[in-house]
Amino acid sequence: MPLFHYLILALNIISINCCNENGFIVYCPCMGRFGNQADNFLGALAFSKGLNRTLVLPPWVEYRFGEPKSIQVPFDTYFKVETLATYHNVITMEKFMEEMAPVVWPVTKRISFCYTQRMGEQEKSCNAKSGNPFGPFWDTFNIDFSYSEFYGPLNYDVHNKAMPEKWKQKYPPSQWPVLAFTGAPASFPVQKENVHLQKYLSWSDDISNKSKQFIKKNMSGGGFLGLHLRNGQDWVKACKHVQDSTMLFAAPQCVGYKNERGPLTLSMCLPNPDDIINMAQHSTVMKPMSREALEQSSLSLTYYVSEPLPSKKKTLRSALFLSRDPRNLDFWTNYFVCYSRKCEMTLNNCTRRILKNK
Repeated sequence: MPLFHYLILALNIISINCCNENGFIVYCPCMGRFGNQADNFLGALAFSKGLNRTLVLPPWVEYRFGEPKSIQVPFDTYFKVETLATYHNVITMEKFMEEMAPVVWPVTKRISFCYTQRMGEQEKSCNAKSGNPFGPFWDTFNIDFSYSEFYGPLNYDVHNKAMPEKWKQKYPPSQWPVLAFTGAPASFPVQKENVHLQKYLSWSDDISNKSKQFIKKNMSGGGFLGLHLRNGQDWVKACKHVQDSTMLFAAPQCVGYKNERGPLTLSMCLPNPDDIINMAQHSTVMKPMSREALEQSSLSLTYYVSEPLPSKKKTLRSALFLSRDPRNLDFWTNYFVCYSRKCEMTLNNCTRRILKNK
């Protein structure tokens, strides 16, 4: 190897040792789709801040029609890294694996972390790569694990002042430079104390521009009402668990973390079409835009639906159907209705937080 390359490597090592002596946190966002992953991310961000370790920003895990395995989309495709950096030390997974991992995370010392053993091919193991998206996620970066580490009974609540110290004592950065978690080091739904961290998620310029162009082209640039619907059979089955779980998915956004705003009901989870229409109409009356915008809204009522509402609902006859990639447009609406009172959906919860911080 030329002397120049050795010099560059030496400088990288010095930089890594000086700037990242507190270690890193890596994890697979392997639970659910975008909404769940966004909820988990806020917890992981708080956890890394509490332990004062650099958070390695994982790619978003997506499942695309016809693809047998998950697709990993770089974190900065959707969000700005520099905005997150104003809160805590972060680095993208791609940059970490290219620049940091060869030094701080040797191939022979890659250990997977989990609370207790997971089902899989090996006994007494995290089986970190068993199943989809676990396997495809780590394979994207050619990561294999030498062995597993069970961290129970430790947990992720860094707002309990004793917990960060327990993590630091058991896993000091000098001996454990990288904590690689099988899943997100975060509670679900997002912990109440971590909701405010949403303000550090800013859309990338590319996503912002695409969304604005879409609105300009399809909504004539005017105001519009966003309505996020989900009524497929998978959701119908999920809503059957309402009676057994007062904190189903993202329910706290509506009923509170202690049900202080009332009980979770089936109609909140799966309202009928009439309720949906009434809520949409009520929203445009109670929170009016300009007359021109309101008229525009009635013609450009957008919603995402896996099974279209009955065609007899003439109120929505001019609605624009979008079903492939709902995450981008919702966050740019003037008003947003979550399938009437669809409390349980984490995408709705993420949308509400983003609109609140606009």
